[in-house]
Amino acid sequence: MSIENGEWIMRGLDWYDPARIQSWDELIEWIDEIGFLPLFKNEVDGFSVEENTADLYWWSGDEAQDPWEWRCLMARSGKVAYGKFFGKKAGFISKAWFPHFANWRRDGYDFDSRWEDELAPMRQKRIMDCFAGQDEWFSFALKQRAGFGKGGEKNFEGTVTDLQMGGYLLIRDFRQRINKRGAPYGWPLSIYTTPEALWGYDHISSAYSVDPAESKTMIYEQVRKNFPDAALGELDTVLGWTR
Repeated sequence: MSIENGEWIMRGLDWYDPARIQSWDELIEWIDEIGFLPLFKNEVDGFSVEENTADLYWWSGDEAQDPWEWRCLMARSGKVAYGKFFGKKAGFISKAWFPHFANWRRDGYDFDSRWEDELAPMRQKRIMDCFAGQDEWFSFALKQRAGFGKGGEKNFEGTVTDLQMGGYLLIRDFRQRINKRGAPYGWPLSIYTTPEALWGYDHISSAYSVDPAESKTMIYEQVRKNFPDAALGELDTVLGWTR
């Protein structure tokens, strides 16, 4: 996705291209096969939902054809993880590969251990504490409960993005608020949860016995297996992260 002459340009496939992904179920199957997939075009050619779907129905609101709507259905399904995992931008990770992603990005630390070793800022601590008694939060409610906003902590969006990049949070769904009469209203908002709440602690921690550097190497090799023309520098831009 790029802006050219003031217009959004999508780099997708032709509607009649037999190679295009035609449904969100098909997209989940492909992510299960390759492990990792950013939402939008990036430095690695072909490594995105955008480049493997038709550009015709993006942001149309048609759940059957719109990849922007698919991301909501896919997150809600719980079959893949969705969040800002790639250069602080959105994308998907398969259930099978998420333990290695978490092991690498967490560098062997559960969040509580990271906090105890003074490796996490108070802003992150305030957010993660909210998940001790509740598995999922609307973004606006999490922001309020964690003490962000006027007179409180700053940079809520940047903090939850860093927690997603670190493998501690993901986006579980997009939902509308509910008014006093029980009716939904407004735009769908992000619902945050932890990977452990989605798939269980045993699964998420199943790669903890592997050196985090080895998990990183395995992830790079997995992406390069499916996108062999990707240069190391390109992979670093899309996959890498300096905490």
